[in-house]
Amino acid sequence: MTTTAPRLGTALARLLILAAALLGTLLAGAAPASAHAALTGSDPKDGAVVATAPKEVNLTFSEQVAMSADSIRVLDPAGRRADTGEILDLCSGSIVRYGVALRAGLPDGTYTVAWQTVSADSHPIAGAFTFSIGAPSTTSVALPDRAAGGGLVGALYGIARYVSYAGFAVLVGGGAFVLACWPRGAGVRPVQQTVVWGWLALTGATLLMLLLRNPYTGSGELSDVFDLAGLKAVLETKTGAALTSRLLLLGAAALFVAVLFGAYARRTDPKEKKDLSFGLGIGGTVVAAGIAGTWALAEHASTGIQPGIAMPVDILHLLAVAAWLGGLTVLLVSLYKAPSVDRSAIERFSRVAFGSVVVLAATGLYQSWRQVGSWSALTGTRYGQLLLVKIGLMAVLIGIAWISRRWTRRLADPTPAEEPDDTENTGTTEKTGTTGTTEESEHAEESEEAGQDSDAGDGASAADPERAAQLARQRAAVATARRKRERDADPERAGLRRSVLTEAAVAVVLLAVTTVLTSTEPGRTEEEAGRSGSTASGPAAVPDRPVDIRLPFDTGGVDGKGVVRLSLDPGRTGANALHLFVERPNGKPLDVPEIKVALTLEAKDVGPLPVAPDRIQTGHWSASGVQIPMPGEWKIQVTVRTSDIDQTTIEKNVKIG
Repeated sequence: MTTTAPRLGTALARLLILAAALLGTLLAGAAPASAHAALTGSDPKDGAVVATAPKEVNLTFSEQVAMSADSIRVLDPAGRRADTGEILDLCSGSIVRYGVALRAGLPDGTYTVAWQTVSADSHPIAGAFTFSIGAPSTTSVALPDRAAGGGLVGALYGIARYVSYAGFAVLVGGGAFVLACWPRGAGVRPVQQTVVWGWLALTGATLLMLLLRNPYTGSGELSDVFDLAGLKAVLETKTGAALTSRLLLLGAAALFVAVLFGAYARRTDPKEKKDLSFGLGIGGTVVAAGIAGTWALAEHASTGIQPGIAMPVDILHLLAVAAWLGGLTVLLVSLYKAPSVDRSAIERFSRVAFGSVVVLAATGLYQSWRQVGSWSALTGTRYGQLLLVKIGLMAVLIGIAWISRRWTRRLADPTPAEEPDDTENTGTTEKTGTTGTTEESEHAEESEEAGQDSDAGDGASAADPERAAQLARQRAAVATARRKRERDADPERAGLRRSVLTEAAVAVVLLAVTTVLTSTEPGRTEEEAGRSGSTASGPAAVPDRPVDIRLPFDTGGVDGKGVVRLSLDPGRTGANALHLFVERPNGKPLDVPEIKVALTLEAKDVGPLPVAPDRIQTGHWSASGVQIPMPGEWKIQVTVRTSDIDQTTIEKNVKIG
């Protein structure tokens, strides 16, 4: 039975449509560049109500981050900067903590802490939270809705990342396919074009990422691409250095491509070609490993646990991906565009692909353990879920590759029709392969047909040159159609083309999942951040220091104006010492006839709990053993009487742990 392969144009169109649809689905559902580092704690905590203004605000992260002068901003209720802009490095050992100093004399109200920085694995992270001094208030601060690394700039940067991975795979895998599997392919035009397009894609994507890096990690505005000061700052970062190094290595890769498709393709002497092949193999491996290292040095492998092991493993993983998927791309192009592909070349690539799968399995297992760490993270985090999708696609890809290996074995087994008749023809068949014999017979048939047409049309040709040209075109079209018909009538080769095309389509989607995976917060970090966040989000707003508040009052009578300073120590549940200091507006002690305190926890319908302090001296009242039965936001009411008829009640809310 004759099996016909699909038309190239239709097949490629379907492949591109499928890839675009699945890639769009993946990118649309991806969180904008969440990263390896996560905020695990802060002081004050989110939603805290502190009695007095702290001297600083500090943030704790799960991994190292790169801080700039504007990474942490504290805004007062009116939206003005309440910090000094001085970033404090509070890191100690494995604890990653940074802070910012606050201005003196801050008024009561709700303050907003907005932060944005870059994780050690190159991805921007940002967030915001609020705390209050004295009591919560309204705030006019409006934070941007766009997440760090999102918007148009984030989309363009994500596309550039995908194109860079694809270009690397085609460049490295295509070069390896030619050198290790099909040396004759160095002179085949479609193969040359595919590898060169891989180099162009990787170079263009790297340049675009370098230009987009400043707005991607900063403002998110596309116009900042032309900010030279921002570009200079990017070049001084680890990611900027990695992208610059990649461009330099791509210059060496361009030389490799030029030699491979130039001097190497033209060599006819076997010894010279072998020596040049050895040199290209060594040089190409070094350059390919260097380019892969630019990812390992700047992304997930460079941070977290065991970076010294993770980076070499990541390089091996990328090289194995390139050898398999890039070689597969060149093989697909060759099967459709090249005149013929040696069966021995297909067999050799099958062995290379098998070795790549073994390396991918080993390195992928280690990377999965390192980035996920637990079964719960594998199923309960976005990173783990994407990893499961990737594993499923890998399983499908391996299944299709196994089918391709079966077609390859059938292709390699000579059929009785291909067996030689004598010893002389056997040697010729061993050197040229069945494809070469087929091509020779095709040329012979074409020559015979051309001779017949020439005899029949000699008279017409001499009399009518246009008729001769028309006959020549017809003969060429008939010959091309015959070659294509005979090629498509080969069931083994047609089956191999279909399986390789399917394999390439799955590989496109797999590469998209991998790109999203590399910009997603690893499951291990997400779980650790969740545990730290739940531990740090307790109700205590003023840990490790007493509650101190100021309550201005005015009873309306003589000596009716003043301030009550209240201190509740330690400001926690249980027994507390209460001290009250009554002062005139000028700060001097004010003697009042009576002062009373009541505590109310409205959320739990507790209170009011009365407290009757004792007069210690002029302006000083005290009570010991004041019981706070449970944590929460307590309302403290102080009643001050300055005469027989003049008194007032003042109150403030404080959060007590």
